[in-house]
Amino acid sequence: MRLFDHPDAKAFILHWGEMGTQWGVNRSVAQVHALLYLADSPLEAENICSALVLARSNVSTALKELQGYGIVRRVHIEGDRRDHFVAETDLWEMLTRIVQERKRREIDPTIALLDELAERLKHDGNAPAQLRERIGRMHEFMSTLANWYEQVRVLPKPTLVTLMKLGGRVAKLIPGSKNKS
Repeated sequence: MRLFDHPDAKAFILHWGEMGTQWGVNRSVAQVHALLYLADSPLEAENICSALVLARSNVSTALKELQGYGIVRRVHIEGDRRDHFVAETDLWEMLTRIVQERKRREIDPTIALLDELAERLKHDGNAPAQLRERIGRMHEFMSTLANWYEQVRVLPKPTLVTLMKLGGRVAKLIPGSKNKS
């Protein structure tokens, strides 16, 4: 039995596709990623098409998108002229690449716009106070979030794992914190 034919592999691929739509990712893109993640060897586009019953154009688009995120890469097999593809299987590496790309595509442009708006609003005496205040708060929040991300992303993986496992208990380490559970 091929991996793609196993019912649990199919269930994972279908679910990953559904989750992708919840995260704002095209279903086909998420399914191609799931298939490549599960595969134990590089797959060429035609195999992906037949395994997922997708049009070649959908698979090509999905592969480009996944390569853009840095979670799928093209590899060459000796003696085969076709391109083959593999997914990143280190989950931490995959997570950090996705977050880094989402930040670049979504957060950075938002901060740039908020920066511009906040600067203009400082000099606009006709702007309603709540507009100035709320844009300013949003700008500060998004900038703080981006700065936190930049500091955390360079931590070693074992430190990140420990931090995640601590969860809310990390508050015990913060002076003055009310969360002592």
